[in-house]
Amino acid sequence: MNTLSNTTLLLGRAFLALIFIASGFGKLADPSGTIAYISSVGAPLPELGYAIALIVEVGLGLSLLFGYRTNISATILAAFTLATALMFHNDFSNQIQLIMFLKNIAIIGGLLQVSVHGAGSYSLDRLRR
Repeated sequence: MNTLSNTTLLLGRAFLALIFIASGFGKLADPSGTIAYISSVGAPLPELGYAIALIVEVGLGLSLLFGYRTNISATILAAFTLATALMFHNDFSNQIQLIMFLKNIAIIGGLLQVSVHGAGSYSLDRLRR
């Protein structure tokens, strides 16, 4: 794979990871607000949901960024993103919620591409091999 392809894979991972890392740190900065929001949609065990969201968004977001166990990280992030889209953005009569849902679907598409094609040479996965 050439330098341009590897750079593009790195940038793609970084752009996808950014939304998860930023969202995770936002949740970390406001735990009570986040737990209240999770509760507002009727999700069970909102404190557990909060902990899972932090682990997935920050932990797997960083894993995706650095290209560590990229295929697994991207697949779990895709499943998490689908679950959150269905749970939090399911009022399709509200145009903003529909757009948020479709944004999540687009992110899932990018994550599935990363899952299939891997992290490229600029990654910890490459160093592990």
